[in-house]
Amino acid sequence: MTQEYQYPATRTLYREEIKKSTFIVHIAHTPTIADAKAFIKSINLEYPDARHNCWAHVAGEPGGSHVLGFSDDGEPNGTAGKPMLNVLMGSGLGEITAVITRYFGGIKLGTGGLVRAYGGSLNNALSDIELLTRVPMVTLLGESSYALQGVIEQHINSQFSGSSIEKEFSANIAWQIAIDERNAEQAIKDIYEISNGAVELKVKQ
Repeated sequence: MTQEYQYPATRTLYREEIKKSTFIVHIAHTPTIADAKAFIKSINLEYPDARHNCWAHVAGEPGGSHVLGFSDDGEPNGTAGKPMLNVLMGSGLGEITAVITRYFGGIKLGTGGLVRAYGGSLNNALSDIELLTRVPMVTLLGESSYALQGVIEQHINSQFSGSSIEKEFSANIAWQIAIDERNAEQAIKDIYEISNGAVELKVKQ
């Protein structure tokens, strides 16, 4: 079963200075890989004079390797993008891209220092962002007589908050009910019982 997860509500900017180097952290809500690429491109255009615009993303539901990506953008291999990705994965957040713009201040940080700087500044930025929750949804399909319309609608709306109902009217009513995935089994059982077995909802595949 898909799990609920959190994602950024708004775009966030966070700035930190480490040994005279300036690290500017940009975080955005990116539901898809295309969104992530567009955001990264926008930061590159916004800071064309920066020595590095390193990035990492979990551009979708957390847990899927196909939504992951990172780049060191000229920093020593493994010192920027991967530490950033580790922070994002450790946070459990989804639909998120982080880009860290670095302006070099003249003092070399070394590989360990860079890992701590990129990972640490992103971690600090994440502690202050506003989050929303993505609830996994499924669609239930079924048909009923017009006589059952009121009782079905009333039960779904009163017992399963966050659900939405669409109906098509012909000889019968065709139902499409978007509902929290975790409540689907109970809703199917409830509607079967209150309709005395006349309505069998099924999960849309």
